[in-house]
Amino acid sequence: MKKFLFKIIKGIVKLVYPRVEFVGDIPEEPVIFVGNHAQMNSPIIFEIYPPVKLRMWCAGALFKLKDAPSYAYTDFWSNKPRYIRLFFKVLSYVIAPLCVIVFNNAKTIGVWHDTRIITTFRKTVETLSGGESVVIFPEHLEKHNNIVYDFQTRFVDVAKLYYKKTGKCVKFVPVYVAPKLKKVFFGDSIEFSPERKIDEHRIEICNYLMDAITDIAENLPEHIVVPYENLPKKLYPTNKKGQVNEKTCG
Repeated sequence: MKKFLFKIIKGIVKLVYPRVEFVGDIPEEPVIFVGNHAQMNSPIIFEIYPPVKLRMWCAGALFKLKDAPSYAYTDFWSNKPRYIRLFFKVLSYVIAPLCVIVFNNAKTIGVWHDTRIITTFRKTVETLSGGESVVIFPEHLEKHNNIVYDFQTRFVDVAKLYYKKTGKCVKFVPVYVAPKLKKVFFGDSIEFSPERKIDEHRIEICNYLMDAITDIAENLPEHIVVPYENLPKKLYPTNKKGQVNEKTCG
């Protein structure tokens, strides 16, 4: 019953969410796609229009009914004006059962920030070993520039575990999701190097990916960037440095 309900929800979203165009080279071998979150846009796009076989990292709190309301409110609506926050607190409880159904039936891998992260890494390595790619949106609430927020770096450790199991060096592919252009852009990959010290390599890979995503965005026609943080739309930046959202932007 829950799986059937998930298919209905997914079908409805697919009807109303515009189809996007994928631009750039998409590797055939299993890779780790790393992109900007664009609020809920990136997860929706990669679930309903996956360009290859893949699984997506999602917050573990959204898999459990007792945790979902608090996470949904904090992550989606905590920056709303005070006079309307009560409405969104109630809404977070209303949608929680649907969130649990969606995230438990979608092509996802739960992510926790405690000892359960071992399960996340194990399932990710199994996914890559089985020939499927993985999608990660590692931004957190620390602004990097007008395009992306800073990346959490520990996801890079998956590559180390994958190398230990398979002897293969996985590639990380930068992805820029531009909802306002109805396009998703793929950049040149960076390959994990087992010879490098992991502490340094995490930073190197994350800096490369953030810079690559920024370069992709800045070289596109002017458009509004949908930020990771759930800001009022009037505060959305554009892809051009030093410019703010204007009604004429795409």
